[in-house]
Amino acid sequence: MTLSSSTHPRLAFVDLETTGGTATSDRITEVGIIEVDEDGVREWSSLINPQMHIPEFIQSLTGISNAMVEHAPTFAELADDIQSRLADRIFIAHNARFDHGFLKNEFKRTGHEFRPSVLCTVRLSRKLFPGFARHNLDSLVERHRLHVTERHRALGDAQLIWQFWKVIHQTHALDTIDEAVSKLISHPSLPSRLDSLQIESLPATHGVYLFYGENDLPLYIGKANNLRRRVLSHFSADHASSKELRISQQIERIEWVETAGEIGALLQEAALIKKLMPAHNHQLRANDEVCSWRLLMKNGKLQPMLATIDDLFFGHDPQLYGLFISKRKAADTLKSIADEHALCLALLGLEKGRNGKPCFASQIKKCLGACAGKESIESHNQRIVAAMQDLHVQPWPYDGPIGIRENDAVHVIDCWAYLGTAATLQDASALLEKGQQRFDRDVYQILQKRLSRLDKRIVML
Repeated sequence: MTLSSSTHPRLAFVDLETTGGTATSDRITEVGIIEVDEDGVREWSSLINPQMHIPEFIQSLTGISNAMVEHAPTFAELADDIQSRLADRIFIAHNARFDHGFLKNEFKRTGHEFRPSVLCTVRLSRKLFPGFARHNLDSLVERHRLHVTERHRALGDAQLIWQFWKVIHQTHALDTIDEAVSKLISHPSLPSRLDSLQIESLPATHGVYLFYGENDLPLYIGKANNLRRRVLSHFSADHASSKELRISQQIERIEWVETAGEIGALLQEAALIKKLMPAHNHQLRANDEVCSWRLLMKNGKLQPMLATIDDLFFGHDPQLYGLFISKRKAADTLKSIADEHALCLALLGLEKGRNGKPCFASQIKKCLGACAGKESIESHNQRIVAAMQDLHVQPWPYDGPIGIRENDAVHVIDCWAYLGTAATLQDASALLEKGQQRFDRDVYQILQKRLSRLDKRIVML
């Protein structure tokens, strides 16, 4: 009894061992394949030389050492054989995105096409045994009393998947299995832990989507002009991006917030990232240490002084230059500008100077000598302004808070701070009761170049 059927007659149960978890940069160290069809069951496995070092913790987990693979064939040498073993079969693996992703990348390197129908036994177990919380391979071993030969070796784990296949044929009707398999292989790119009903519910509208992992840990937040298309693009692209692959391996739940348009999506994305601090978002997060250079005239000399967003005038002041995520970044940028434009570090306050004495930079011809009277202070002042001009921060151009109409919504902004979105002008005015909010660098970057185009949609509040 082969347990292949007229619906799915040719099967391949596959497991891999690898040097790590990233399909685009790590490599395969072992392949195990069990072929099942009308002619019977055949097992095959081979170590593979990954042509890179196997980390110590991977060696201890799998028992596959660098010495064991040193003289093993490379994947390129086995590619034709592996492809023929998998051809025209349903590719069955546990957490199939992992194994499929690695093989897809290996075949791509060798110039082979690899587009099998993919069945994940994690998702199959969830569908057939919905009353259980865990569906990893160790849980299946314990629950179904599978016989373990070599755990974390390719053929040993492939045998466990094959045993699970035989178990479900003892516990479920063939029609039930065929129906479940047909539905699952029609959505091969979805992560194993993700409920396909969530994907089907996604609207094709503007909005923000939130990926959550185990214990409801926020993983990633993104914006979209079409939520459904954008979310699906994450899963279709995960083999080409290590970040996408890591997210897809961890994701368990999706939430989304529909917005009135692109601006609403951008503002919501920035606000939610700051609030939830998802693990895979590194942009749009830090705002607390944002600072800027304020050009002040002191005894006839222009001097940059650091201003932070705690300053009540931050965002209104027309003499702010640069939005930096830290004081160190601000100082490094100012020094680079000084070096590029031969400005005096002493007059800029970046190093100590003595009245009338040349700074060190002037002695090596990297300062034009304003510190020692070789250049007029007026000229130096003018060159500071010119050198900083590209960093000029646009002051808030309105006398107070505004509402930006977008379809049936009003986004409330005050001095480059997003206060929220309302359905009516009355509700928008109520948001002002929050009081003055701190300048937000991301809101500034979202709106600064758009405001002139939004003029007809702006109302004063």
